[in-house]
Amino acid sequence: MAPHHIAVLGGGLTGLSSAYHLSHRFPNALITLVERSTRVGGWAESERVSLKDPKDGSEASILIEGGPRTLRPTAKSVLELVTRLDLLDDLILVPRTSPSAKNKYFHMPGQPGLLAVPSSFKGLISSPLGACLTRAVAKEAMAFSNRDDLKDESFDSFLCRRFTAEFAEKVGSALVHGIFAADSRKLSVRAAFPVLWEAEEYGWGSVVRGFIRGRREEDVEESYYISNPVQKAMEETAVFSFRNGMDTVARATEHHLSKLKNVTILKGADVKSLGVNSKDKSIEVQIRPTHVVSTLPLPALHRVLTPTSNLPHLTTNPYSTVTVYNLIFRTDTPTPIHPAGFGYLIPRPPGGYEQPQANKEGILGCVFDSCALSAQDVMPGPTKYTKMTVMTGGPYQNKPPALDTVLQALARHLDWPEVYEPVYTRVRENRDCIPVPAPGHLERVAELRRVLKEGEWQGRMEVVGAGVGGVSVGDCVEAGRWVGEGWGPSTPQMEDDECDDE
Repeated sequence: MAPHHIAVLGGGLTGLSSAYHLSHRFPNALITLVERSTRVGGWAESERVSLKDPKDGSEASILIEGGPRTLRPTAKSVLELVTRLDLLDDLILVPRTSPSAKNKYFHMPGQPGLLAVPSSFKGLISSPLGACLTRAVAKEAMAFSNRDDLKDESFDSFLCRRFTAEFAEKVGSALVHGIFAADSRKLSVRAAFPVLWEAEEYGWGSVVRGFIRGRREEDVEESYYISNPVQKAMEETAVFSFRNGMDTVARATEHHLSKLKNVTILKGADVKSLGVNSKDKSIEVQIRPTHVVSTLPLPALHRVLTPTSNLPHLTTNPYSTVTVYNLIFRTDTPTPIHPAGFGYLIPRPPGGYEQPQANKEGILGCVFDSCALSAQDVMPGPTKYTKMTVMTGGPYQNKPPALDTVLQALARHLDWPEVYEPVYTRVRENRDCIPVPAPGHLERVAELRRVLKEGEWQGRMEVVGAGVGGVSVGDCVEAGRWVGEGWGPSTPQMEDDECDDE
C-alpha cells in the first residue's frame, strides 16, 4: 500500500535526506519530520566566531565546526543535493595538490613530534612509518589464505591476521580513532571496511592480490542527478566543504522542505512512544502515520518502542563519546602553530586505554582546519588567525582533559618552544555521537530488517542512519535517499525544474 502519511523520526542529515526524497517520491503523502532539539542537522553544527584584536582593532570572522567538516567527491548523494538545492556557489574545494590533501601525520604515543605518512617512494623507504607499511604489505602479499570459516572479525584481528600486529596497532588503531573514535579491537571489519574483506575474497585469500587483480564492477545505472558544473568542480578535488560550514546542507534542505505543502517539520518535539495499534494497525507516534522512517540512534529507538513492538539488536553496539576542542590562535607566534597538512592521528598506546601512560590526555587526533578551510574565514585586517580542532575521548575512559592539559600536549606533539595560548576556545562534548558496529553487525542488521518486513510492522517502518549503515555524512545522506523504495508506486523526481546544467 502506498503511504498516506509518513513520519520521519530525527532531523539529522539522514532524516532531512529521507524527508526530502520521500516528499518528491510520494508528493501526495503527508511527510512529518519530528526532531527533539530546536534545530535540525544533528552533529553537523557550524558556528561563526567574531574576533577583534585589542591592539589594532581589526576584526575577523572565523568558522568552526562541532562535527564533520569535509566531504569526499565520492559522496554522490550529497553532490545531488548540492545540485538540487543550488549550492554550487557555496562550495569550498580543496584540490588534490594542496598540502592538506598530500600531507598527513601520525603522533606516536611517548615520542616527540610528528611522523609524516609517506607520500613518495623515498619517504616509504626512509621513514619509520614507511618501514612498518612495507613490512605489512610484503607479509600480506606472501601469506596464504587463512580466513577459514570466519564470517566476521574485528578490524584489529583482520589486520593482525593478514598484515602484522605492528601495522594493526600503529596504523589500524589510528585510522579507527579518526573515523569511529573507537577501539579497533571492537570494530567489525565487514561493516566498517567492507572493501578490505571483499578484496581478500576476490584476491583468493590476499588483500594485496585482490587490489592488484581488481574487482569486476557490475553495470549499475547511474541515477544520481548531478549537474555538469558540480561534476566539473569535483574533477581535481580531494575534499570539499561549504563557505558557511557543514550545516549548510541541513539549512538548505530545511528551507526547501518548509516550502512544500506536504511537509511539516516539528522541532522541539520528543518522541515518547512508538508502536503498532493492534486495533486498526495505525502507527502511534503522537501522530497517526501509515509509515515510519526512524533515523534515531538505535538505543533511542529502543527506548520509545512499546513492549509489543520491540525490535532486535537495538542496544548491541556501543557508541563513542568525543570531546571536541575548537582552538583559534594568532599566527604571529615564534614558530608556526603546525606544519602544512591535514592534521595527525594518534594510535592506541602500547599500554592500552585503561592505563595510557603515553597518552594520558586521551587525544585521538588533531585537524589543521585552516590549512584546508581558510576560505571559510574572513580576515581583512593585519591580524591573521589559524584554527585547529583536537578530539579526545572515544575508547579512553578518563574524563575530558582540561584545556591547559590539551595545550601542553599540543606543545609536545608540534614542537612548540612554549605553550601557545589560543585567543578563542570552544569545548563541546558530543555524547554517544558515533555508533561502533561490533563484529556480527551485518547479520544483526539483516535480522532487524527481516523482523521489520515480516513482523507486525509489515514493512511499513524503515530503520536507517549511522546505527545500521555507514557513519560518514555521505553514508547518512545516501541512506535517506533510498527510504520508501518498497512502499508502492512513486513519482520520479524531476530534474529540469530544480537546477539547470548550464
